[in-house]
Amino acid sequence: MADVRSLPVPDGLEGERVDAALARLFGLSRSRAADIIAAGDVLLDGKTVAKSDRVHGGGWLEVTLPPPPAPPRPVAEPVPGMTILYEDDDIVVVAKPVGVAAHPTTGWTGPTVLGGLLGAGHTVATSGAAERQGIVHRLDANTTGAMVVAKSEVAYSRLKRAFKERRIDKRYHALVQGHPDPFRGTVDAPIDRHPSGDGRFAVVAGGRPSVTHYDTLEAFRAASLLEIDLETGRTHQIRVHMAAIRHPCVGDLLYGADPTLSERLGVRRQWLHAIRLGFEHPTTGEQMEFEAPYPDDLARSLELVAAES
Repeated sequence: MADVRSLPVPDGLEGERVDAALARLFGLSRSRAADIIAAGDVLLDGKTVAKSDRVHGGGWLEVTLPPPPAPPRPVAEPVPGMTILYEDDDIVVVAKPVGVAAHPTTGWTGPTVLGGLLGAGHTVATSGAAERQGIVHRLDANTTGAMVVAKSEVAYSRLKRAFKERRIDKRYHALVQGHPDPFRGTVDAPIDRHPSGDGRFAVVAGGRPSVTHYDTLEAFRAASLLEIDLETGRTHQIRVHMAAIRHPCVGDLLYGADPTLSERLGVRRQWLHAIRLGFEHPTTGEQMEFEAPYPDDLARSLELVAAES
């Protein structure tokens, strides 16, 4: 149901553009405010306005706010290429293929791990928001590899706590441009959303503490294969930290990778793979470790870069 708001323009917004004023008054993005204005749902002193019009202190605003979008729901359908590495009554560990998100999000219309499990007849924990039930950690849609999902409620709560307390061993392999110096090191730099607001993340003063340990497994002529151990788990952490030390993941055009090298190696996404996942089983206490083999696209590009060296 639409929400109609009527209020005077505060004097502090005198001279602001209508879209900027709406954004500040109602906590909207500028683009969302512009959409509401374009729909004719904003009146200033009884007249419709354009987003670039200016407001004046004391002017009377009437705004019809649309209802918030419904949270996305998982679509239960099998995901081609997603394999089960392990399953019992409490957990299921999958090897996630490329182009698959962990769970539904606004704006994502592709397949998800959660939907794939449900579509293949697996049960998951009901804890958590409806669109991400059972999900205790995530991989980017175009990052492949090992991922665990909780099937029981006790597994969900204990795994969530283990991830929060950093008791999970998460190892990644990344093919990065050039040769990091030193060959083994730590990137300790805070991460937050990029100031541009374009969906990227960046090293930002005052961001969330983020620590990435890396070790060079093999140095090729144009790139290096790294093993990466995450001490924290921020969104895009490896990609941001590698870009920050000027060695972006091969193929990661969002974070400054060389498109010529990516094309030559046939890499169409960031070369980043969650190779191993180790944790204490949430109910038995047994120490478990799982390894996801490289998918075909990453294995093929690794052969090509090795052949060039």
